[in-house]
Amino acid sequence: MQGFFPHNKVEYYVSYFDYYQPEAYKPESNTYISKKVQRNASIAKMRLKTLNSLWSDDFVIVVASVAAIYGCFNPASYQRVVFRLTIGEEIRTEKILEELGRLGYQEGKNLDGGNYQTRESSIFFMLKWEEDYYFRIVIKDGKVQQIERWNKQIGEKVESLVKIAIPPAQDYVADYVKEGETLGVDLKENVLAKIRQELAARKEELAKGGKFLEAERLEVQTSRDLQDLRDRDFCPGIENYARYFDGRQPGETPFVLLDYFPEGFLTIIDESHITIPQVRAMYNTDRRRKETLVKYGFRLPSAFDNRPLNQEEFFQKLDYTLYVSATPGNFEMAKVNYQPVEQIIRPTGLLDPEIEVRSSVNQIADIMREITEKASRGEKVLIYALTIVMSEQIASYLREKDIRVVYLHSRLEIFERYQAITSLRRGVYDVIVGINLLKEGIDLPEVSLVCILDADKPGFLRDTRSLIQIIGRASRNKSGKVILYADEKTKNMLGAIQETDRRRQLQKSHNLQNNITPQTIQKPVKDIVLDSAISVLVEKAQRGKMSEKELSKLRKNLRRQMKKSTREFRFDQAIVLRDALIDLEKIWAKVVI
Repeated sequence: MQGFFPHNKVEYYVSYFDYYQPEAYKPESNTYISKKVQRNASIAKMRLKTLNSLWSDDFVIVVASVAAIYGCFNPASYQRVVFRLTIGEEIRTEKILEELGRLGYQEGKNLDGGNYQTRESSIFFMLKWEEDYYFRIVIKDGKVQQIERWNKQIGEKVESLVKIAIPPAQDYVADYVKEGETLGVDLKENVLAKIRQELAARKEELAKGGKFLEAERLEVQTSRDLQDLRDRDFCPGIENYARYFDGRQPGETPFVLLDYFPEGFLTIIDESHITIPQVRAMYNTDRRRKETLVKYGFRLPSAFDNRPLNQEEFFQKLDYTLYVSATPGNFEMAKVNYQPVEQIIRPTGLLDPEIEVRSSVNQIADIMREITEKASRGEKVLIYALTIVMSEQIASYLREKDIRVVYLHSRLEIFERYQAITSLRRGVYDVIVGINLLKEGIDLPEVSLVCILDADKPGFLRDTRSLIQIIGRASRNKSGKVILYADEKTKNMLGAIQETDRRRQLQKSHNLQNNITPQTIQKPVKDIVLDSAISVLVEKAQRGKMSEKELSKLRKNLRRQMKKSTREFRFDQAIVLRDALIDLEKIWAKVVI
C-alpha cells in the first residue's frame, strides 16, 4: 500500500497478542483461568502510531484485521489526554514529567521509544513507536524556551517547533477531564463512586439469590481494582471498566478503531467470505465467556460493555464499503442482488493456472522432482498439507534431502510467518509447506507451482471455495501450475477445476483479442518493520546510488544492529535486519567485483 500511495501515511492495526489466554471460569470443574497475554511490542507500537496518525493527519490508509472491531480508547478522550506544550508557556519541569508519566512514558537509562530523560534544564523523550527521532524540551525560568526534534542516528537537530502535542504511550489512559471541566479529582471520584454503586447493587442481587460465595469473591476483586485505580490510575483488567471512563450507558456501542476515521471514509473488506463471519463470531464468543464470569462473581456486569462490535454495529459504523473476494459468500452476493462485478482480466495478462490431478501414491517423491526442476529456474513451490504435524514432518523430510524449505502455520508468531514468506521471495528458501494460512491474500509472484495434498479429503480445507483460493496462489506467475494429489475426483475438486477453467478461457480470449503476452508480476520485497531511516539507505543502495565506502559502512551498521537485537531478544527485528543484509551482500558482491 505504501508503494501505491507514497504520499499517504499507511498504518498497520492488528492484534498485538503473540499469546492470548482470556480470563475465564469453568464451573463444571470450579477452575478459574486468569488472563495471560504476551504482547508483541512492535505491533503494539504500530497500533498506537495508527491512532495518532488518524487523529493528527488527513490522508491515512490503515491496513487492519478484525482487531478493528474491538474496544479501544475513546477518540474524544484521546484528544483530551494528549499533552500540549507551546513556546513561552509557564510550566514547571515536575509538571511535564508528571504528565509524561500519566501518558505512560517511563524514565529510562536509554532514550528509546516510550522513555524520557532529564538533563539540567532539558527533558528528552521519544514517542512510543519512534526509533529514529526524539524531542528535546528546554525549560528555563519556569517557561518553555525551546521545543526541538532531533535525529537519534546522527545526533543532529532536525527542526525547531513552536508547539507540540504529546500522544499517549500506552493503549489506554484514564480520562478524568471532560469537555469544559477541569475538576479532574472530582470526576475521578465520580467514576470510582459509580463502580462502587454497581458493586453494591450486584452484591445485593447475588445475596438475594443465595450466592454468598460469589458476592464475597466479587467484593474482593473489585475492591482491589478500585484501590489500584485510586492510587495508580490503572489496574489489571482496567478495560472491564471502560464503560465508566468512556461515559457510555449499559449496552451502548464501544469505541473502536473505526471511530477514529472522518466522515465519508472507505472500508475495503478483503477476503470478505472469511472476514464477515469472523465479525459475527467475535461478539458471540466474547459474550458467552463473560456471562459465566459475571454469573459466578468474577466480574461486574459492566464487563459486558468491554467487547467487540456485533455485526449490526459494525455495519452502522461504515460509510462506503467495497467487498473483495475471489469466492464471495451468500452475504456479499445478497448485498449486490447476486450480480457481482468480476475482475477476471489482469493488467499483466496472466492466466489462472493450469490444473493437473495426480495420484497420491509416491506423491512426495513426485513433488521433489518438481521442486528440483522449478528451483533450477529460480522458481518457488508451495505445498499445502492438511495438519500442522503433517506440514512440519514434510518440511523436515525435505530438509533432510537438502531442499531449502520452511513450514508455516498458525502456531508461528505473526512476524515469523511474515519472514518465512519474505525469505522465500528473497531466495533463502525454495519451498514453503503450509496449511490454510497460505490460502487467502498471499501474493508470491516467484511461485510457479502449488501442490495440494489430500485434495479429495472432505472438510472445509478442501471444499470448492478453499481449493479455488489455494489455486489462486499460482496465478501470479506466467508459468503457474497446480497439482492436485488425490485418489478420486470429488465434487469439490471438479467445481474448483471448472471455475478456474472458466476464468482461464476468458483471460485467454482477452489476450488473443488484444495481442497481450502474459507477464509475471514484478513485486519488490519490502520489510514492514525496518526502521524508516535504514529503509531509505537500503533502497538507495538497491538503486545503485551509494558509494563503496557508504555501502561498507551500512553493512557494518546493520550487522551491529542485528547482533544487538538478538542479544535483547528482539528476534523479529533481528530477522528483518538479517534479510536486509542479504540484499546488501548481493549488492556488495557486484560492487567489489
